[in-house]
Amino acid sequence: MISYLDFEKPVAELEARINELRAAAAGDAQVDISSELRRLEGKSAELLAATYAQLTPWQKTQVARHPARPHFRDYVAHAFEEFVPLGGDRCFGEDRAIMGGFATLGGRRIMLLGHEKGHDTQTRIAHNFGMGKPEGYRKAVRLMELAGRFGLPVVTLVDTSGAFPGIEAEERGQAEAIARSTEACLALPVPMVAAIVGEGGSGGAVALASTERVLMFEHAVYSVISPEGCASILWRTAEKAPQAAEAMKLTAQDLKALGVIDRIVPEPPGGAQRDPVAAAQALGAALGEELDALAGKSPGQLREQREERFLGLGEGQPTSRGKPRAGT
Repeated sequence: MISYLDFEKPVAELEARINELRAAAAGDAQVDISSELRRLEGKSAELLAATYAQLTPWQKTQVARHPARPHFRDYVAHAFEEFVPLGGDRCFGEDRAIMGGFATLGGRRIMLLGHEKGHDTQTRIAHNFGMGKPEGYRKAVRLMELAGRFGLPVVTLVDTSGAFPGIEAEERGQAEAIARSTEACLALPVPMVAAIVGEGGSGGAVALASTERVLMFEHAVYSVISPEGCASILWRTAEKAPQAAEAMKLTAQDLKALGVIDRIVPEPPGGAQRDPVAAAQALGAALGEELDALAGKSPGQLREQREERFLGLGEGQPTSRGKPRAGT
């Protein structure tokens, strides 16, 4: 059953009418309403496309958080093969908010890492809503270093509102773990590609996205803080979240223009939540193309490309991808 967002109400009403007609047709075989159904289905598809073509930043944030949006396990099932999960940080324990292991993408062996939010109350609690703890980021460091030793490219799927802010996380060194994970990304001797598939929140996202190539789904968001958090700081109320989202430039389209990300991956009509399989396959194809483009580069070239990309952030235009910047 489809879960509709507030701005999708016109689509919901039209699709409810279509379902009613289908039920009526099933109950009375003598009534032919096929032409009316086709007309309404075409109208519904056009309305859905028009709605998603003009989403505001706040509406995109809602889409990125949609409860039916695919997560790490869905992408593993539909875009990758032969996934072998690896757990534990060899220091404290296992963190199910950040998952990882060996996988195959288009016949290529890789190390796959990503956030898992869960789909229902039980799994969301088990995966801590995708908010990684120190042991999760230390596990990521361990797996990245393992990939470096075996010469395996690394792919990360980012989908988190941010790293877990609880007292126990701070006690175990959350900030240090995030910094070490970011450092491990930048030091990798193998190709690394990140994809923002839902929410990319703060350091909890950057710790898995400090890569030479960053992809982003069409309706995903990526920012240093949530719109609600930003609004609470600036206006002392979370009700200003829509205005904050507009000012934060957190959409894929804004970030591509600013050079923060490199490529936008189109989503199925109505968002990835309407067709998770198609979304996963599109993402897998894009990741494969990026890894192909990075194949053959030396460890030094890869590290230089990452350094150049991150030193260039904030200049307001895409980085030169390997060419020295003025003044450096």
